[in-house]
Amino acid sequence: MTDSRSTLFGRPVKRIHCVGIAGMGVGPLALYLAGRGYGVTGEDDAMTDAMRVHLDRAGIEVGPMPSGCDLVACSSAIKPDHPASVAAHRDGIPVVRRGELLAEVVKGLRLVAVCGSHGKTTTTAMLVHALRKSGFDAGYVVGGLFGDDALPPAAAGSGEWVVAEIDESDGTIERFCPEITVATNLDWDHPDHYRTQEDLERTFRDLFERTRGTVLVNGACSISAKLVAGRPRAVRFGEGGEFSSRILLDDDAGLLLELGGRFRLGSARVRARGTFNALNATAALAAAELMGAAAGRDVLADYPSVRRRQGVLHRDTDFVVVEDYAHHPAEIAALLASLRGQIPRGARLIAAFQPHRYSRTARFLHDFVTALSTADAVHLLDVYPAGEDPVAGGSSGDLFEACRAAGIGKLSNHGSDAAACFAAVEAALRPGDWLAVIGAGDIDQKARTWLASRPWSARAAALRLRLSPETRLVREEPLGPKTTLRAGGAARLYAEPATVEDIRQLFLYAASESIPVYCLGRGSNLVVPDEGVDGLVFSLVQPAWSRFDMQPDGRIWVGAGLRLKALCGQAARSGLSGFEFLEGIPGSVGGALRMNAGAMGGWFFDVVQEVLLMTPAGEVRAVPKEKLTVDYRSCFELRSCVALGALINPVSKTESEAIARKIEDFRIKRQASQPREPSAGCVFKNPAGDFAGRLIEACGLKGRRVGDAEVSPVHANFIINCGAARAADVIALMRLVRAEVLQRAGVLLEPEVLLFGREWSRVL
Repeated sequence: MTDSRSTLFGRPVKRIHCVGIAGMGVGPLALYLAGRGYGVTGEDDAMTDAMRVHLDRAGIEVGPMPSGCDLVACSSAIKPDHPASVAAHRDGIPVVRRGELLAEVVKGLRLVAVCGSHGKTTTTAMLVHALRKSGFDAGYVVGGLFGDDALPPAAAGSGEWVVAEIDESDGTIERFCPEITVATNLDWDHPDHYRTQEDLERTFRDLFERTRGTVLVNGACSISAKLVAGRPRAVRFGEGGEFSSRILLDDDAGLLLELGGRFRLGSARVRARGTFNALNATAALAAAELMGAAAGRDVLADYPSVRRRQGVLHRDTDFVVVEDYAHHPAEIAALLASLRGQIPRGARLIAAFQPHRYSRTARFLHDFVTALSTADAVHLLDVYPAGEDPVAGGSSGDLFEACRAAGIGKLSNHGSDAAACFAAVEAALRPGDWLAVIGAGDIDQKARTWLASRPWSARAAALRLRLSPETRLVREEPLGPKTTLRAGGAARLYAEPATVEDIRQLFLYAASESIPVYCLGRGSNLVVPDEGVDGLVFSLVQPAWSRFDMQPDGRIWVGAGLRLKALCGQAARSGLSGFEFLEGIPGSVGGALRMNAGAMGGWFFDVVQEVLLMTPAGEVRAVPKEKLTVDYRSCFELRSCVALGALINPVSKTESEAIARKIEDFRIKRQASQPREPSAGCVFKNPAGDFAGRLIEACGLKGRRVGDAEVSPVHANFIINCGAARAADVIALMRLVRAEVLQRAGVLLEPEVLLFGREWSRVL
């Protein structure tokens, strides 16, 4: 554990902010630092739910850099002009790379450094799992997520040993002085940093020289053999090595290895398949013995695997989808050879490949062609740049042309259109086929999106049969343009029902399929997550839902889809007062009922007499206002039910000109006090006896930005979209505002806007 006297890089450090914390380099390091007692925060432009689970468990807050940081750690992919890096340099806070910080924080511990061109994440994870199963307490930092979410990718431990995956890609490997070094294999890679193979060899030779104890290398790797020649404390693993192994069995249950040489064990069971994983397991078991762990025969029999390392994304009688992080030609060749040995006779092996970095693609172009030629069909996506600028000859188009020239027949290049890529894959799949999703970029997320969308397509077809022809029903409808914030993702299913019966059928079908249902009004007072809404979203935008009907008793029937601006205008033209405060609220009647919309001292339920609603069971009810649970910014019943319309009661009959003057006064007042840029309206509820805007402004947060989201300089309780803000920017800024107000004013602000399709408790 650390204390106030802890020093890193020669200065006291208690609080560390990690930029790129969703990545497999910085994220696990952040968890390790938190376990060591440091105060850790972090941010990422592409946060994932998988990493957030572990960060939340560790109490690591995600958001913009808070005040009081002593150190900023960045992924090497983070450019110097990143806002956190710029702010740190401005405030005199040191900025270090992930590898530099890891090397610094493990000084004084007995480090087992797992390195190499391929397989280091799997080997590290296997070693960690074997140590834990053996009861050997060691800290660890793995560069990936275990297949079992129960096990974090990093832990501090309480002993003198720490196992860490170290990366040669950015040169920070030069800072490590391990007790034991495990080199899985060496191939020339990262040509952006190592201009020649000799440069790479020099780096690893120096690492081996700095290793205080044993250097464990792959006996089948010629480069490793050359670098350790004559070194007295170098040993080999694999067939013919001092720690030898041979595959006795490789089937669906995993591997059975025969162990020999210096191994204490005679055999080992491993829950993994293939020659490559057999070598990884041998290295892990050998390292465990070198550390002094009493590893048993079955310590890897329940190895949970690592995500994106031959992980099975989908398996049924039709086809199998396997994902892998492979991004070097040697890795791809090994992966496809392993899969070829597993697929049934007569089945095809299809590859969907996203190259990683332009420099790597250009340098190893023809090696990629050779590796991919093992597949029966190849589908290419654009290069994932990882912060690199384009390099001549390094595009996916260049790879496509090279593959075509080499005679790879079933070949397609889909550029940036991942949806088209996987649509083409699906159209060509035959029963029994295996699809390998390959790459170190975001192709795994794109594959998951495709697989998740397949059931929704079938649902859309089934639901279409229940609805009237006038009802619009589509898949993946963008919701951002339908909101006043102008940000957010798509709905898996989106409908514009034409009749009450259509709405009933939407509810009934959704209930039968256990699909959540959400009603979208005019899109104000809500934030749509960037990943969209996993459910059925419908909107009452058809003309039938915008009625404004005078009743014989003087009340007005208004449809749930009627815009508040239209309600205000029609009432004014009819000489009916009491609705003037609605001018300028960018919503509909349905949303106003759901949120009890208010402004200028008036509340919508002040004029409501009765609400017509539909329950999730499809039952239509007319409910008097006095039987509804109405509160500040809320109508409890409409959290689950949907409003179809309402009877409202004017306050009085007045001359139209007088109403128009009052509306104009409200409009002028609103324009003077509220921003004109896209926003979701007031973001936070006013706390008892105070105003959220006043608290935010008092904390000096006006003008604070995350990406293109900004706390409005006009009204501090508005977050505006300055052009290209994402929902993630808005949410991150909300976290920052809440944290600052809580720290400085002791008030925890609660959101007033809705997080559409999700709960705020999961992201704030």
